[in-house]
Amino acid sequence: MPEIVELLASPVHRFLGRPSDGPAPAPPGELVDAVRIRAGLGIVGDRYFGQQAHRDASVTVIAQESLPAGIGLAEVRRNILTTGIAVDELIGRVLVLDSGDGPVSLRVNRAARPCAWMDVTVGPGTWKALRTTGGIRCTPLNDGTLRVGAIDAVVS
Repeated sequence: MPEIVELLASPVHRFLGRPSDGPAPAPPGELVDAVRIRAGLGIVGDRYFGQQAHRDASVTVIAQESLPAGIGLAEVRRNILTTGIAVDELIGRVLVLDSGDGPVSLRVNRAARPCAWMDVTVGPGTWKALRTTGGIRCTPLNDGTLRVGAIDAVVS
């Protein structure tokens, strides 16, 4: 059964400057049990919420199966970590997730390509390893709430 493993809504960018400088400290509370999503705007409280330049990429999703054991959203800076969904195969489709509060529809626009920071936050070689499995960038099509735990997932 598909599941949301982790959720991240961070008000700040942590990857500033050069990767060799290391990431900025994580703010308290960026890993959450639930997120509120607004159509066309993104995740309430996230650094990309309502940003015009990120409207087609305001919600990011990555599959746990793509990551090394023990690595999560704090290291890869995506918003939703799932298991049981081959998210990288969904470009051009709509992913509908329902964790019990009603369906949230996400238009999958493009791949979320990794950056050189992945070699610092995850480990050497991760940048290249995640080139085809770095997740997806989505636009939310409706308002809703997602929670950590089992979900219903539909692709259209």
